[in-house]
This record gives sequence, C-alpha cells and structure tokens, in this order.
Amino acid sequence: MYENAKIVMDAVRAADHDRYLTVLYAPAEKRDALFSLYAFNAEIAGIRDRIHEALPGEVRLQWWRDLIAADYDGTGIGHPVADALKATISAHRLPKLAFDNMLEARIFDLYDDPMPSRTDLEGYCGETAAALIQLAAMMLDPSEAPRFAELAGRAGCAQAMTGLLLLLPLHRKRGQCFVPAEILAAAGSSPEEFVAGDGRPGARRAVAAMIALAREHLFAFEQGAAGLPASLRPAFLPLALSRAYLDKMEGSRQSPLDGVARLSALRRHWLLLRRASKGWLAL
Repeated sequence: MYENAKIVMDAVRAADHDRYLTVLYAPAEKRDALFSLYAFNAEIAGIRDRIHEALPGEVRLQWWRDLIAADYDGTGIGHPVADALKATISAHRLPKLAFDNMLEARIFDLYDDPMPSRTDLEGYCGETAAALIQLAAMMLDPSEAPRFAELAGRAGCAQAMTGLLLLLPLHRKRGQCFVPAEILAAAGSSPEEFVAGDGRPGARRAVAAMIALAREHLFAFEQGAAGLPASLRPAFLPLALSRAYLDKMEGSRQSPLDGVARLSALRRHWLLLRRASKGWLAL
C-alpha cells in the first residue's frame, strides 16, 4: 500500500509540480487522496503526449470512464493511480458524474478543432480545472465545500486559462488552438493564422484578450476568497500561482506566444506559504 502511494505521489511531483506543492499544505491524512485525484488528472491531461492519435486516445479515456463507473469492491487492478483513485472516490463518496464530465471534456484535447467561443472555453475549464478544485474541496471538508462551488468555478476558469496561456507554444506546435475563435475574430486573427502565423498584431491582441479574461475570473474569485475557511485553502492554492503568472505575462517583453519562463521554485514556495497561512485577505 505504501509503495502504491509513493508511486502516485511521485507521478504528481513529476507531471504537475505546482499541484504537488499545494498538497504539502493539506493535512497529512488527506494527502494520499489528493495525490490520487491529481495523478488521475495528470494521466488524462497527458494522453495526447503519450498517444498521438485521437481514436486510441478516446479508447484510453473510455477505459477510465468504465473503470470509475464500476462498483468498488476493495480489490485492485494493478494500476497504482487507478487503484488509488477508486479507493478515494469510495472513501470520500465523490460524485462519479464529475469524473465522467471531466473525461468527456478531455476528448477536445485529442483533436485539433478550434475552441469555438468563450462559453465553450469556460465550459471546458469548468469540467476540468474547476471540477478538480471542487472535488479536492469535498475531500478536505465535505460540510463546507458545497458553499464554495461557484467560487470553485471562477477559480477553475482563472487557473485553466492561465495554464493554457503558459502552454501556448506547445499547443501551437501541435496545431491546437484553445483561444476561442470569436476572440480571434474580434482581434483580427483566425485559428489558422494563430497556430501557423508568426505572432502578428492580431494574434497578440487575442493573447491580451485571453489574459484579460483570465484576470476577470481571477478577480471574481478573489472577491469571494476572503471567506474561504482554512480547511479548504489547499484546494484553491494554485490560484496564488495563477496571479503571479499573469503578472509575469503582462510584465514581460516576451509574448506568451513565444513562451513564459516559469516561476522559480523559491517564488512558488513563498506564494503558496503566504496564501496557506493568510488566505486571500491580504492581496
């Protein structure tokens, strides 16, 4: 059991180091469950990196869907992340529908279709990052979590959009476009030009609009974050890094189209420690 837990923890540390750091601020008895949730997210988020064709990728997502839908009888299948996640869902009575919706949303990752609209983007963020925050909150404090479901939605949009901006060079190289087509059109660009172009003014205006949209959700989150109980803070801690990354994007001479340098480990630790101890009262 200990060996499996370590494998799951190491998977998060390698694939999603920012969330790995946030788990260290959760109570010790909650960490294994959080690691199982974040390891699952890293697994499904990385399917395109490991399986380069869409249909086999969909098969893998369906494997997860079937696994989660099946009743848990306490026996494992030999997949450390899957076994840990099944135990977590059972122990914390997590809603399987949230996982099904998350897996459905991840189908978009496997194809190169452009994101149609802001509404579609917000829906994608809601089913992925926001759902992850809400599930983590349910594990940390099931009595308090429901009161902050709407706040989790705002937080997830801010966090996911910031992450998509950080991944722009990778997505453009693949031919993917998460910037909504309607935002690109308003900026004088298009999905085709944005992906294949050389960063013309239209593309840069679209990136600025995406940063503004992420900040809109971040501001809405911060307006309600002062009321977050300490018990739920670890679920929302990634937002401390989102603000810093957005500040860096706007303060840098280098466009997110070309890549944004990650925050140093020391800076990330300090930001997380500050929010874990003080919350969002002092912004």
